[in-house]
Amino acid sequence: GDISLLRNYKTEFESCSLEAIPLDFGDYHPLKPITVTESKTKKMGRKGSTSSTSSSSSSSMVDPLSSVLDGTDPLSMFAATSDPMTYRETVTDSSRKKRDRDDNSTIGTDFEPWSSKRGDILARYTTTEKLSINLFMGSEKGKAAASTSAVSEKVRTRLEELDDLEEGSQRELLNLTQQDYMNRIEELNQSLKDAWASDQKVKALKIVIQCSKLLSDTSVIQFYPSKFVLITDILDTFGKLVYERIFSMCVDNRSVLSDHFSPENVNDTAKETCLNWFFKIASIRELIPRFYVEAAILNCNKFLSKIGISECLPRLTCMIRGIGDPLVSVYARAYLCRVGMEVAPHLKESLNKNFFDFLLTFKQIHGDTVQNQLVVQGVEIPLYLTLYSPAIDWILQCIAYHAPEVLLTEMMERCKKLGNNALLLNSVMSAFRAEFIATRSMDFIGMIKECDESGFPKHLLFRSLGLNLALADPPESDRLQILNEAWKVITKLKNPQDYINCAEVWVEYTCRHFTKREVNTVLADVIKHMTPDRAFEDAYPQLHSIIQKVITYFHDFSVLFSVEKFLPFLDMFQKENIRVEVCKCIMEAFIKHQQEPTKDPVILNALLHVCKTMHDSVNALTLEDEKRMLSVLINGFIKMVSFGRDFEQQLSFYVETRSMFCNLEPVLVQLIHSVNKLTMETRRVMKGNHSRKTAAFVRACVAFCFITIPSLTGIFTRLNLYLHSGQVALANQCLSQADAFFRAAVSLVPEVPKMINVDGKMRPSESFLLEFLCNLFSTLLIVPDHPEQGVLFLVRGLLNVIQDYTWEDNSDDKIRIYTSVLHLLSAMSQETYLYHVDKVDSNDSLYGGDSKFLAENNKLCETVITQILEHLKALGKDETLKRQSILALSFFNSILAHGDLRNNKLNQLSVNLWNLAQRHGCADTRTMVKTLEYIKKRSKQPEMSHLSELALRLPLQTRT
Repeated sequence: GDISLLRNYKTEFESCSLEAIPLDFGDYHPLKPITVTESKTKKMGRKGSTSSTSSSSSSSMVDPLSSVLDGTDPLSMFAATSDPMTYRETVTDSSRKKRDRDDNSTIGTDFEPWSSKRGDILARYTTTEKLSINLFMGSEKGKAAASTSAVSEKVRTRLEELDDLEEGSQRELLNLTQQDYMNRIEELNQSLKDAWASDQKVKALKIVIQCSKLLSDTSVIQFYPSKFVLITDILDTFGKLVYERIFSMCVDNRSVLSDHFSPENVNDTAKETCLNWFFKIASIRELIPRFYVEAAILNCNKFLSKIGISECLPRLTCMIRGIGDPLVSVYARAYLCRVGMEVAPHLKESLNKNFFDFLLTFKQIHGDTVQNQLVVQGVEIPLYLTLYSPAIDWILQCIAYHAPEVLLTEMMERCKKLGNNALLLNSVMSAFRAEFIATRSMDFIGMIKECDESGFPKHLLFRSLGLNLALADPPESDRLQILNEAWKVITKLKNPQDYINCAEVWVEYTCRHFTKREVNTVLADVIKHMTPDRAFEDAYPQLHSIIQKVITYFHDFSVLFSVEKFLPFLDMFQKENIRVEVCKCIMEAFIKHQQEPTKDPVILNALLHVCKTMHDSVNALTLEDEKRMLSVLINGFIKMVSFGRDFEQQLSFYVETRSMFCNLEPVLVQLIHSVNKLTMETRRVMKGNHSRKTAAFVRACVAFCFITIPSLTGIFTRLNLYLHSGQVALANQCLSQADAFFRAAVSLVPEVPKMINVDGKMRPSESFLLEFLCNLFSTLLIVPDHPEQGVLFLVRGLLNVIQDYTWEDNSDDKIRIYTSVLHLLSAMSQETYLYHVDKVDSNDSLYGGDSKFLAENNKLCETVITQILEHLKALGKDETLKRQSILALSFFNSILAHGDLRNNKLNQLSVNLWNLAQRHGCADTRTMVKTLEYIKKRSKQPEMSHLSELALRLPLQTRT
């Protein structure tokens, strides 16, 4: 009789589906807020019982998160405060009172710290000249000083200790390179820490004094800013060490000083030590080291008196007046500001006085002493003036921090009085808030025009103004005039490097306030300046920045690409890796901002050009990650192109892109998916009834996929695409094409290697193959037999392939596949199949339950069953009994579900399998019991009574 059970799918579905319960939707919905109402039932008199009534209002649900935050969540608070600084303080600073009392007493994150400027200065102010350094050799003569109490004695001792420095205990190192010099300074920093750690406080002080002395030496002047950075690092270390030492003396067993202590809490020993340090320092004879070392320990005044620091700052400010060299003096002022901002940011008046002092001495720069020094060193004035910038910028940043707008007005007045000194003007524009500067743009332009051109080039001033205008907007009425005034100066610049540094900044202003016409003019100007002598080769970072700015402001790509100079601008990027980076930026912006699919020819042509540039950069050495990245960008573009209802145009676009991007596999895969989608879209539009024209079109699409798949390298990529494209062909009634896809897939299976690369790791391929074959079987159910081939031609072909494939020794995947084939054959022997494809006759309608067809099907089933049983026998021989038991039970379940158990041979086979599963005590008894219960339950259904007889033949063996 028949092997396969004839099934009534409809009743099976009904018996499996869950029981439906009528629902009244009026009062229940899973997404409706839960409300808790006051319970009116009488409460039990349990002691301390908490009732389950949480919210008295039943109308609104309490959000558990909002209650924690007193109704204000941090994000809405953030949105409410425009100034990020105040937001930070409201959230983090619990001691609000302190902030209200003294707003300037803390410095916020919006103040750029010195540490972030160090690196820039060291990188910018370098020298190839030889440097010299005086190194302290350290005689220990003064260590055992007399401990007499007379003050005069103490003073004499101090002076002797320090004078020891002058007595030839130092040697001069000459001819150091800049790197040697930096290493030496680092060594000094280390020996300071070592001396301190080994309790040689005087030696430590001597090192610091000697380092500060180096700051009076301007012999290699262009290195001075870097020297300042290196040496003040040592001073900072020293200041920290002294402060921590005195602080630790205040901490005895009883109490610990808080960070905000007052002098009354400081004990006498600590005060005595602190005074001793200040007296020692006061005994230093030379002005510069005396100033620097005292400034370094300025913070220690807190131990002595509340107003110590505020008394010290003006005195130190006046001390600087004694420094003759204007460069040395301005850096001393910068150091004082640095220390002042750290320990007493509220003492702004001292900082301002410090700066106005500097302005009075500014004319010294043009005096004879400086001029003669520059002639000797062969340094030009413009270069010399740039040495002032770090110091002036820093001083002004300290003054301008949270300063009122009137201070800027005052500064501008001072600048005018000083004949609009360019250096100063530049620092003012760098220091004050961009909004303040932008509002006065026209005033500043007026001052820039009045500047003396000799010392400090005007284009740098325009650059500084431009940087402010990138952050804040000038008054509407001034915008065009500002642009004209700036470009008038910029376009005249002869030196390409000066030109591009300014242009880069002003492009942003142009994009921000004007249309594509002005942007196009600016780009044309840049091309004109940067093309001669290939000047663009030295300006790639700036050119890249210009492109980024243009993309940032123009999100409408049809506008962007109609800027006619945009693509010629791209042509200046002739170094391939940089060109590709720029293309990537453009593509990322397109994918992020292009909302609607497009067919705009301007966009398509430009982006095809950009994508082609990216694709053509791929070679044998390109990393996989890079290829993946480029593919994602190109695919993003392909997905955004749509010609609407013009499907033929869409297909020819895909054909064109396939030839352009043939080296990137993920792009080809995307194209195959896109074409399959187009095929299904055509079917949807035609509601499944193809006309002659659309039938020819879908065949062209199918052909596209069929010839593209073989060029891919990933084997599972090919298998899955053959299957997927075959299903699409079938859905569009292209039967012979579908057949070709499935045959290609079947003949590819033998080539599947044992191991495949998954995300860069080698993995066994069997589980992937199993998954693929199961998908293929599901499709084969509905594929009609080819008229010229035998019955079940594709299934037979597949069985041969599975038989010949070399499976892993310790794997049962082959049997799992054979079991799936049995399920397929059982489904194929039904009178009506479980599912169909619209307008395709499957084998159920072709053969109509023909007995010859069923006989063929049965024969195949028997062949497969034999294979499975042989495998089970082999497992018994190899003593792999646990695997044998699991497979026997699994096969038993397959027969139970799909086989007709009135067939005696099959009935006996199932009993044998049942016994085999528990023969060696490996079976899971619970599963066996459940299975038996299920058989008894099924035997009560009509047509299934023969199962009760089977149940009696299935013994349950107890574990022995």
